[in-house]
Amino acid sequence: MPLSEHEQRMLEQMERALYAEDPKFASALEGNGLRTYTRRRVYQAVAGFLVGIALLMAGMVAQLIWISVVGFLVMLGCAVLAVTGWRKAPKPGEQPKGHTRRHPVRRKRTVMERIEDRWQRRRDEQGH
Repeated sequence: MPLSEHEQRMLEQMERALYAEDPKFASALEGNGLRTYTRRRVYQAVAGFLVGIALLMAGMVAQLIWISVVGFLVMLGCAVLAVTGWRKAPKPGEQPKGHTRRHPVRRKRTVMERIEDRWQRRRDEQGH
């Protein structure tokens, strides 16, 4: 569903505020973001898929099975390329793989660790 005019204006205002507040972070998101990476990958996969369809149809018309098989394999390969490219793409705000982070990555705590922390805080608050 497309954004309304009001929502688009609000989004533009937020983008301008982000650029004003932290231009380095905003430019990093813009150049290596999810949309740029996946859009290029999807366009390439769609173009390859269309070539595969053309080969498949040409093989059927010419009654050459090997051309149809090649077309099908091209279509299959492009579909796999699109799906794997989508899964490997960085999430919005996340650094692409291979970039170093300035702050350490926090490990997600287990349920037992959180329960133990709560228990310890309660004991500390009660003075035990």
